[in-house]
Amino acid sequence: MAGNRSFTDYVASRFYNEFYSAIEEYIGEKPDNLDLKLRKVRNIGNVSLADLEVKLVSVNDLPDMRIEFDVVVEAEIEVSEGNHHYDDYDQCNQWFSLRCTGDLACSLDDFEIASISIYNQKNKMPRPMSDALVPYIRKEELETVAYDFLSRYYPETLKTPIAVEPLKLAARMGLEVKITDITEDLSIFGQVYFHDCEAELYDSDKNEMVFTPVKARTIIVDPKAYFLRNIGTVHNTIVHECVHWDKHRKAFELERLYNNSASTIKCQVVGGMKGNNRDATDWMEWQANSLAPKIQMPLAMFKTKAFELIKQFRNELGTSELIDVIEPVIDALAAFFRVSRTAAKIRMIDAGYEEAMGAFIYIDGRYVKPHRFKKGALQRNQTFSISAVDAAIQSLINQELNSLIKDGSYQYVDAHFVLNHPKYLEQDIFGQTRLTDYARTHMDECCLVFDLSVRAGCAERYHSECFLNRDETSTISFDIVYGKGYQFASQENKAKLLANELAENARIYNELPNSFTGSLKMVKDWRKVTFKELEARTMLSERTIRRIFNGEEPGGSINSVILICLGLHLPPEISNHIIDKSPFSLNNNDQSHQWYRFVLTHLYPQSMDEIRSFLQKHGADPL
Repeated sequence: MAGNRSFTDYVASRFYNEFYSAIEEYIGEKPDNLDLKLRKVRNIGNVSLADLEVKLVSVNDLPDMRIEFDVVVEAEIEVSEGNHHYDDYDQCNQWFSLRCTGDLACSLDDFEIASISIYNQKNKMPRPMSDALVPYIRKEELETVAYDFLSRYYPETLKTPIAVEPLKLAARMGLEVKITDITEDLSIFGQVYFHDCEAELYDSDKNEMVFTPVKARTIIVDPKAYFLRNIGTVHNTIVHECVHWDKHRKAFELERLYNNSASTIKCQVVGGMKGNNRDATDWMEWQANSLAPKIQMPLAMFKTKAFELIKQFRNELGTSELIDVIEPVIDALAAFFRVSRTAAKIRMIDAGYEEAMGAFIYIDGRYVKPHRFKKGALQRNQTFSISAVDAAIQSLINQELNSLIKDGSYQYVDAHFVLNHPKYLEQDIFGQTRLTDYARTHMDECCLVFDLSVRAGCAERYHSECFLNRDETSTISFDIVYGKGYQFASQENKAKLLANELAENARIYNELPNSFTGSLKMVKDWRKVTFKELEARTMLSERTIRRIFNGEEPGGSINSVILICLGLHLPPEISNHIIDKSPFSLNNNDQSHQWYRFVLTHLYPQSMDEIRSFLQKHGADPL
């Protein structure tokens, strides 16, 4: 489609003469109704129409392909005292409103003007459409619109939880679904045809695009979608095209009024209209994307099935915690309604189960365990979970975030910045640091919040509802920034929970001498660690460690000093003091040193195995 076609421009051009004649007749029959602002003429003799301009058109959606529309015109009127052109006359403007009707199925050939009146104010249409003949649907109306769609085509889904059969839905709408190649690269996963045409489709046998006859009312789905995506996505594609047919035929017919060779709407894999980024087609795609899952999972019946499955899995797994069953419930709902996991997850949140926001998240290629938080703690475009690279960047460039974490009260664990307290962090039997069960069920108490925005992968408007699609197969990348004003682990909570630890850290820091070796000896005694234990933690030889502590030459390196600080689990301000007093320094232009500074700040309480694994994963030189 060509984009923002204007219905106003079309009717202004095509029906100008009809508007002129109607207003001219009205003026002749009802001159007393006119509200004329005259300056020269005192006694009105002759009133005539000189010109007119269409100012706006308001469209109301009617059944089938019919529409009614109010055309507001500004008319230029000449008024004279007598009937001759040499008499005194005035020119003035009068606005009129013309109520019109027509059927797009016959290209408005049955156009007629039903009534005409002096314009007072814009009439509010019960089912308004845009100037591109796209229905206005607000976000809060989507559930109602989906309900209306199902009541007309698939009413049984509103009575009991059942899956929508997309082929049956299409058949009920008079549509035929065909599975055939569309493009070589699957850049278009589906398209619906509004008129008979010769469609250009990919022929895999010939390895080229060929022209193929396609009948109107045909939905084509590329078979590669079954292999490269999943059955839930394919079903969504068919329902998506059904929505286009139901909601956007009038917008398409407007395109036909401009370009009679148009025949189809093509939908890109990423969610935008193929070959077009303009507003009208963006809105059509947003509507189809938003309505399709709501049609596949009508809210009331979805809630009924979700409640049933939650009860079932709680009994089977012997738990009362929703977070323990949220993932199997989502997968079971996806299988039942034959949708994708992501669609079922988002629908769970629509149904009020915000725990789903913490399910099926993958960061840095690793699975992040499900977590939950107080209702309303996160907005749709926010997260507790960020990658290590984003964490490193934010901690360096974001001063507000840096001020929260520089004292060591937050650790970066399992893709979260977590309050460093035994209530929230623990070590497993292998010595790996992890979130406690309490932390995973109270993320708003202990984790910092970050804002998400789409950087790449698809149009942002489409994915405003799909920020949760951060699974292992996602092609979407995000910009992530610290969510100013949403740090639920407040300074008050932090002060209360960490008062003793921070006070002790501050005491030692304030007592540190200005010498490198003196500081090392003090923190070693403070941690009550022997040279032999430090050797086991750092894998430096005991002899090397002793030489470093005694300031002997050769006295180690920046790497060995970092290892000692990490082996002693020193808070960052104490590590920084020791490094500053040492003969060595960190180079901020060295990528490995940037990661060393990150682990000194955020991972210092963790085991050396965890820290070495983290550094290796992010390409830093080994310590």
